[in-house]
Amino acid sequence: MDIKQLEVFVAVAKHKSFSKAARELFLTQPTVSSHIQNLENEMQTVLLNRNNKTITLTDSGHILYNHAIVILNDCKKAVYDIKEYSGKIEGSISIVCSSVPEAHLFPSFLNKFCEKYPNITFTINHCNSNLVIPEILSERATFGIVGSKQKHPHIDYYDLINDELVLICPPDCEIENDNGYIDIEKLRDLTFIMRKEGSGTRNVIIKKLNASPVPPSALKIRAYVESNNAIIEMVRNGLGCSFVSEISARYLIDKGELKEYRIKNHPFDRNFYFIFSKKKVFTPTEKKFIEYLKDFYDLDIDLQIFSS
Repeated sequence: MDIKQLEVFVAVAKHKSFSKAARELFLTQPTVSSHIQNLENEMQTVLLNRNNKTITLTDSGHILYNHAIVILNDCKKAVYDIKEYSGKIEGSISIVCSSVPEAHLFPSFLNKFCEKYPNITFTINHCNSNLVIPEILSERATFGIVGSKQKHPHIDYYDLINDELVLICPPDCEIENDNGYIDIEKLRDLTFIMRKEGSGTRNVIIKKLNASPVPPSALKIRAYVESNNAIIEMVRNGLGCSFVSEISARYLIDKGELKEYRIKNHPFDRNFYFIFSKKKVFTPTEKKFIEYLKDFYDLDIDLQIFSS
């Protein structure tokens, strides 16, 4: 067994695909298959179920996967420790987040971070909030940013920033209002574009409406959409109204291409959370990222827990 075999095995397990693992590792698919076959021969067991194009771990595969993650992380840490000793801060960081943080929160922060640490690279993947935790627990990503909390014993949540959801409408939509605030009953008269299930924004909207006189079932829904940007464009083109993060629509609101309203006595706000696995052993590069993020957003993170 060697490090390359373990890297290939972990990549196949994470992607559940030989071809995707090959692309990630810049190898040919036959080379990936050969590494897996040699590893299975050496371990004298089947590590992967290959059924109908779906790759899953066998029981033996799960055991090896857990050990392989630790071994590969230790190898990375050794490399990073030596580079840090030599005064070089470099490496890669993987992040998964929902659409609003990806487009509107992270760019300015990453720009500042990369100015200080120009040799660190990032892989940033987008998915709905409910899929972020599985990505982190499987170590397909190290850090996540989400717009709603889902309690999990192995995940730490830290308040990152407060975000306000506003009601956006087409520019020709007139709703009786008081300095931009409307009565919540007016929502019954509107047609809505909603995010699909799994979205943190959708979860917040449903929770707020359930605590109001206008339950979600009272809304007229025209479409369920996966992308926040797609919703904004649909509203701009007159298909309906929607609740979206204020920062994601601010540019078009200021240009007069969208109208915004708030709901009287019913604030639609939420927090974005920075999350990671409690079981994760961080590389020095990842620790630098946490330290910088803590200072940038004034997070309540005890850095002593990463000192070991």
